[in-house]
Amino acid sequence: MLDPSFVERLIEIIGKEYVHSDRVSLLSYSYDATPNYQSLPELIVEPGSTEQISKMVKLCAEFSVPIVPRGSGTNLCAGTVPTKGGIVLLFNRMASILEIDDENLTATVQPGVITQTLSEEVERRNLFYPPDPGSMKISTIGGNISECSGGLRGLKYGVTKDYVLGLTAVMANGEIIQTGGKLAKDVAGYDLTKLLIGSEGTLAVITEAILKLVPKPETKKTMLALFEDIERAAQTVSDIIAARIIPATLEFLDQGTLRAVEDFTHVGLPTNMEAVLLIEQDGHAESVRQDIKRIQQICEMNGASSIQVAATDQEAEQLMTARRTALTALSRLKPTTILEDATVPRSRVAEMVRFVNEVASKYDLMICTFGHAGDGNLHPTCVTDIRNEQEMERVEQAFEEIFGKAIDLGGTITGEHGVGMMKAPYLAWKIGESGIDVMKGIKQALDPHNLLNPGKMFTENARKRIVIKS
Repeated sequence: MLDPSFVERLIEIIGKEYVHSDRVSLLSYSYDATPNYQSLPELIVEPGSTEQISKMVKLCAEFSVPIVPRGSGTNLCAGTVPTKGGIVLLFNRMASILEIDDENLTATVQPGVITQTLSEEVERRNLFYPPDPGSMKISTIGGNISECSGGLRGLKYGVTKDYVLGLTAVMANGEIIQTGGKLAKDVAGYDLTKLLIGSEGTLAVITEAILKLVPKPETKKTMLALFEDIERAAQTVSDIIAARIIPATLEFLDQGTLRAVEDFTHVGLPTNMEAVLLIEQDGHAESVRQDIKRIQQICEMNGASSIQVAATDQEAEQLMTARRTALTALSRLKPTTILEDATVPRSRVAEMVRFVNEVASKYDLMICTFGHAGDGNLHPTCVTDIRNEQEMERVEQAFEEIFGKAIDLGGTITGEHGVGMMKAPYLAWKIGESGIDVMKGIKQALDPHNLLNPGKMFTENARKRIVIKS
């Protein structure tokens, strides 16, 4: 129960109409897109400025009230579940594109800006913001920064951290800091910008961001290559990169995903193939033409059953939209969908997919795999029913083996979804106990009272690593 004087002073800072404690609001923000995680907050707050957030954080520090910054709640690691109660901080009133600077090729935005809104706005100026998480239609820039979101274009263009030049942030003591700026070079002290990116709201509340823009590509072409064998599809991925071609998008869908997507979108995808590669290249027209021609040759050399190059922009958009609906399509199959993002070196993609299929068979589960084959970021997705306790136990065992295998192959437990609560038990598998100690030291230094998104990243219930012998 919050101290009544705390609530009164909070209302003075934020305004009564922007502080919510009704049951519907509390329930609405008690969970995010991660299945099986839920916890009620005590208040929902919608501040309107960095200064209001600063005052609010100082007040929370005085009364030891936890704060959970939240975007659209599309994360898949339970990163915005208010596990310790307290306040859920929304950015609905801080959703403006403050500036698009054509001279410095930057955009300055507030954290509540929807990713696709920014993308469309800069493209109207013939500029380009490359990060494109699958949830970009509803995800926010602040959420993208907190999770360091990736996306379909990550292979060629990188991820969110590669486009954040500077931040305004409120620290756990309520002090406001500004990092970076509209600069191509800046090595003045520790790189606080990069430290805060991907910190999942555990180190500071991000209230403004300066983002790097690039010129919009002149043209793009999209290709669909079908394979009867996963190994050949994976070898194609390796051969494309070895040929010094870096596509804008190089996506993989297994047969289960392909069937679900076609059943949902009806765009004419063949469902009898074991694997599909969706490839897009952008850039100067002649360069794109040459790259697509060479990619087509590589696909043919690896025995692709069919190769289709989109003839029109509309056809290309249909194919890309079909890929972006993979999670939605799979979620229609059963009540609960658990999407993970084990990541391996791209040369081990086929081995990883094969292992996922073996694990699915071992535990009698339906696990489909799709993802960003070009950078090895795979999304094994289990469709299940959370009400079936025995099956959920098998799901947990299956993903433990999948995370372990990813590490054994030189990969990681998460490539773009973050740690949150979901992956916290496995973090030490990747970075070791010494790495955990370093991270905890940073957390303690910046948030000594553990009020910023507590319960995330670290856990007292770490999983003991079980080595699976081949």
